[in-house]
Amino acid sequence: MKKYNSYKELSAQKGTVVTLGSFDGVHLGHRSILKRLTQDTANNHLESVVLTFFPHPRMVLNQNEPIFLLNTIEEKSKLLEEIGVQHLVIQEFTKDFSELTAEEFVEQVLVKHFNIRKIIIGYDHRFGNNRSADIFDLIRLGNKYRFDVEQITAQEIDEVSISSTKIRKALLEGNVKVANEYLGSNYSLTGPVVKGKQLGRMIGFPTANISLAENYKLIPKKGAYVVKTLISDKEVWGMMNIGNNPTVNDAHILNIEVHLLDFSEDIYGEKITVELIDFLREEEKFNSLDELIAQLNKDREQTKNIVKKRSF
Repeated sequence: MKKYNSYKELSAQKGTVVTLGSFDGVHLGHRSILKRLTQDTANNHLESVVLTFFPHPRMVLNQNEPIFLLNTIEEKSKLLEEIGVQHLVIQEFTKDFSELTAEEFVEQVLVKHFNIRKIIIGYDHRFGNNRSADIFDLIRLGNKYRFDVEQITAQEIDEVSISSTKIRKALLEGNVKVANEYLGSNYSLTGPVVKGKQLGRMIGFPTANISLAENYKLIPKKGAYVVKTLISDKEVWGMMNIGNNPTVNDAHILNIEVHLLDFSEDIYGEKITVELIDFLREEEKFNSLDELIAQLNKDREQTKNIVKKRSF
């Protein structure tokens, strides 16, 4: 897959089939559109283009309402490449870009640079300045500039209005299984393993502390989770805690700590991806370290039971 940091960097020689949007999460609803995109290009000897935006448009246009995203740009790019997209354009979303009229966008971006032959969009897509244009405007412009328009209906997207907003809500409520079902993959957190206070090691539960570089990445509900990761091509299961360590009075710092089962290698400095599988329990403040250790032992046994069930 070829990546571009602006629509101006792509001057397609071959005709293209295009889809566009934020694609946050690259969830099952998005995958319905992307599957049609890759099928169309293969059947008609064209090339596929995905136009996405960073920062997310809401980060620019609604700065008073912060939004946290399901994917970093790196994660999104990887998912789109796995699906088979040939060209990914990551367009910087600015106030100036948002002020392009619908026709300016079609003529300057889709026609001039993308050599568009067809566009595939979701059932609720709007575009242009103030999102003023809809499917009917797009069909009119398609007739004018000679490209086809295909709209994926809500019914085709599994008869469920799968949205990034619903997935964010599920994660913030600890409903990992629901979020993963909508995503079509496991929600994950990626970052380097950094040194912490090593309190976990002192009580028999050494942890890998993960640092997230991207402050816009959505962190799920505080609590304990069953997780898995891939280290040196080996699948390693564990339990993760997201929270402020209230038992040891670290309440002002949010920590992401993973205790890996049957694993003792030194991975400080390594970048790892942790996939969330299940939610174990809410974050708690215990009256003593002994109570905390007892609960961690229960968590570990529950984690092992969940892993064992998934192995059959």
